[in-house]
Amino acid sequence: MVEEDKMLETTTLNQLRDLSLHTMAKKLTEQQNQPEILSLTFEERFGMLVDAEWMRKRENRIERYICQANFRFPAVIEDIEYSGKHGITKKDVLILSQCSYIHKKQNILVSGLTGIGKTYLICALGRTACYQSLPVRYFRTSDLFLELSCAQLAGRYLTFRKQLANIPLLILDDWGLKRFSDEESHEVLELIELRYQNNSTIISSQLPYTNWHELFPDPTIADAVLDRIIHNSYKFDLSGESMRKVLAKKDFERES
Repeated sequence: MVEEDKMLETTTLNQLRDLSLHTMAKKLTEQQNQPEILSLTFEERFGMLVDAEWMRKRENRIERYICQANFRFPAVIEDIEYSGKHGITKKDVLILSQCSYIHKKQNILVSGLTGIGKTYLICALGRTACYQSLPVRYFRTSDLFLELSCAQLAGRYLTFRKQLANIPLLILDDWGLKRFSDEESHEVLELIELRYQNNSTIISSQLPYTNWHELFPDPTIADAVLDRIIHNSYKFDLSGESMRKVLAKKDFERES
């Protein structure tokens, strides 16, 4: 009887591994050496196995989403520096971290001078979306145009543009470092049109959104783009002490 139970256990373990349920197989093996677990009901033990497998797959998915997002910084909202900063509060960030704006297809616009912490903030918000199993892509705006050009040369332009249109959260950093060319402005219009009321976009810029009209050579395209991203957005204009200076000061004080 013992040998039959052993063979049945081995068969079950092999089947679990064949189904790529490796965590369940591992936990099932561990349960055999834990008398307190063996005393539980079948439903309780099985529930523990399912929970372990679900948690492992969720963690793997989150890790994959974070890797695919290609964030500029490994930022987390817990490490956002608020001292000496105006225009956004910890409460604002905690509300945004719930990601309801993504489910509502809303946008976030962040502006402020260089060094204020815009990129760290938007990367942290993107990471919280990954934690909620929402795919994210981060681009510096100039790099996005380069990626689109490369995709066109490689014959995968439409596929890449479709991916950009369908990603639940697209983050565009360093928006408006220079005026858009005619071709770039058309690319922006097409992308924003595809995403409008379908998915969310975070845009970070040194320029306040009230000045973005000047970035487009064609006023008609400017109106079309801004009409689709501004009126359905949370807007934050950051000011205050440079985040880099604040962090450097803290590091100096810590080492002194």
